[in-house]
Amino acid sequence: MPAPAPRTVLLTGAAGGLGTLMRGLLPAYGYELRLLDMVPVEGEPGALTVDLADKEALREAVRGVDAVIHLAGISLEASFEKILRANIEGTYNLYEAARAEGVRRVVFASSNHAVGFTPRPQGDSEDAGDGDRRAGGALIPVEVPHRPDTFYGLSKCFGEDLSQFYWDKFGLETVSVRIGSCFPEPTSVRMLSLWMSPADCARLFHAALTADGVGHTVVYGSSANTRLWWDLTSARALGYEPRDDSEPYAEKLIAEQGELDPANPDHAHLGGAFVTDPPRWPH
Repeated sequence: MPAPAPRTVLLTGAAGGLGTLMRGLLPAYGYELRLLDMVPVEGEPGALTVDLADKEALREAVRGVDAVIHLAGISLEASFEKILRANIEGTYNLYEAARAEGVRRVVFASSNHAVGFTPRPQGDSEDAGDGDRRAGGALIPVEVPHRPDTFYGLSKCFGEDLSQFYWDKFGLETVSVRIGSCFPEPTSVRMLSLWMSPADCARLFHAALTADGVGHTVVYGSSANTRLWWDLTSARALGYEPRDDSEPYAEKLIAEQGELDPANPDHAHLGGAFVTDPPRWPH
């Protein structure tokens, strides 16, 4: 059963690409967003400019909110030192501020790159249950072991484990969303399998904020794509009902880029180009 929707939500990383999309879509669900980024948020004079390393300012930013959507951090590969500061220490600082201020729920932006070395599905089409079906083999379950493909992916493994710790130790609930690619439309053949429309992302975040008794729940974040690679069962259990599918974009992208080649390591793993050294972009 859904819980009452939180009224005030702190949105970190509000100036980023995903943050910009969500600050346009989430207010329609009745949320009052408190925006935070380390850089000014364009067009939002009331947004907070706070570095995740500033523990005092971060705690003040968290004070009084009902929940947090944590998108802030480095979203591509970088040196370990940079990832450590922004994604690992920064996420710890956010959780500690939330714990200290009595916030009861966080939606954590994890990533498919936490399991990036997982082989992508191959073979015949199979049902995955709960309405999910794909062309090309069994869906990847959310229970697969962490197999990070980069320091960035490693930081998302840390974030998921930190979320579990804060639930077990302090009762702070989290839904960790392993986001595929959230853009207005997919831009690669690989993205046809992992794409999440901005509207579906808002639906998933709303479900994650309002589902009852989530403890620490890990879900994959994508639309109901015909070429889906992973299992959306745990996301659907929150009340998420994706409405979009990347398939209308498939013909054009395949004509331009060709089908995926399983002999190419960029195509053989869930993490795509992140599995190579150095990683090749875009992700």
